[in-house]
Amino acid sequence: MTRKHRRLAVLLACGLGLGSAAGLTFWALRDSMVFFLPPSEVAAKAPPPGRSFRLGGLVQAGSVVRTSAGSKPVARFVVTDGAGQVTVEYGGILPDLFREGQGVVTLGAMRPDGVFAASEVLAKHDETYMPREVADALKKSGHWNPASGSPPPAALWTAPKSGQAGG
Repeated sequence: MTRKHRRLAVLLACGLGLGSAAGLTFWALRDSMVFFLPPSEVAAKAPPPGRSFRLGGLVQAGSVVRTSAGSKPVARFVVTDGAGQVTVEYGGILPDLFREGQGVVTLGAMRPDGVFAASEVLAKHDETYMPREVADALKKSGHWNPASGSPPPAALWTAPKSGQAGG
């Protein structure tokens, strides 16, 4: 066998080994991969019951019902994307930013009765969110007084690019 053939054999063996390792890794992780689906896709073709995925959309106005099961609070609400809607049930304390009309991302699985059983609820802030440090700096500089209304446009409170003067 020539030197060229030996080198080719080693390269093929390495490629086969790497391909096998990657295939085995993906096969082992197939159940722990979590996909994101909007309500319209879930309404059209729901994943099988018990299959974990993320559901994201807006909390439909007037849909939040809070109860308690023993000592644990339970919330039931509808998540919508305008084209579809899914009923969600979550046992636990909802995040502070959670409210009707606000964006949420929930992690859980569909139950056989068609309700999404959430194990985690993440509330998303809107585009007017401002970090506390930025709000404090704007108040201190006199650019914003919370009593006067909403914060100034983002152009005034975003960080200046390097080389530009802040202001």
